[in-house]
Amino acid sequence: MIAIDGPAASGKSTVGRLLAEKLNFLYLDTGCMYRAVTWTALQHEIDLNDETAVTQLAHDIQMEIFPAKGEEDGRHYTVHVDGQDITWGLRTPAVDANVSQVSSYLGVRQEMVKRQRAFGQRGAVVMVGRDIGTVVMPDAPLKLFITASAEERARRRTRDRSDQGHTADYADILADVQRRDEIDSNRQHSPLRPADDAIRIDSTAQPPAAIVDAILALIEQNVAISIKVK
Repeated sequence: MIAIDGPAASGKSTVGRLLAEKLNFLYLDTGCMYRAVTWTALQHEIDLNDETAVTQLAHDIQMEIFPAKGEEDGRHYTVHVDGQDITWGLRTPAVDANVSQVSSYLGVRQEMVKRQRAFGQRGAVVMVGRDIGTVVMPDAPLKLFITASAEERARRRTRDRSDQGHTADYADILADVQRRDEIDSNRQHSPLRPADDAIRIDSTAQPPAAIVDAILALIEQNVAISIKVK
């Protein structure tokens, strides 16, 4: 079990996915679960300020996450909610703007953490999020905290939005990145922070492949960790 945490657009999801591929581990980006709740709430026109209604939705929806299987649209996983493929809906600006609020609700987090822990019990898993090493899987033998400057993360998010055909204004996206950092780091329940024993990695000037190679070298050398690789 490998736990990877970090703020929005830090590169943690890309690193986690590549690392899982190298190790032949399962991969779970837990952020997509909170995004799925947010997307569904928006589709049902649920007031996102109504914590009770949003929490009830999180309990009620049927959510399934599958590895990508030859799809040609560039996805890295597929997310179904109540039988509907909503994978690309998760990356819309509307979801970006509201997911931090939805994920701040205690009842939503409790439900998602329960589902995440069930996934983690499979053992050979790379799990990515904001509270994996501190809350979801605090006993993970390897914990990483990946970050980057707000400016670099905004550049990445701007590029991703443009590639997906959405309007992408760097200044607006930078402000949103900083706003989400503030919410995620200061929320009452499971705030974003590195676990005490997490290895911290700054990805600002490093490509994901280089970070993955460094992590694999760390595992190979058995420095401060012990992971059974398939």
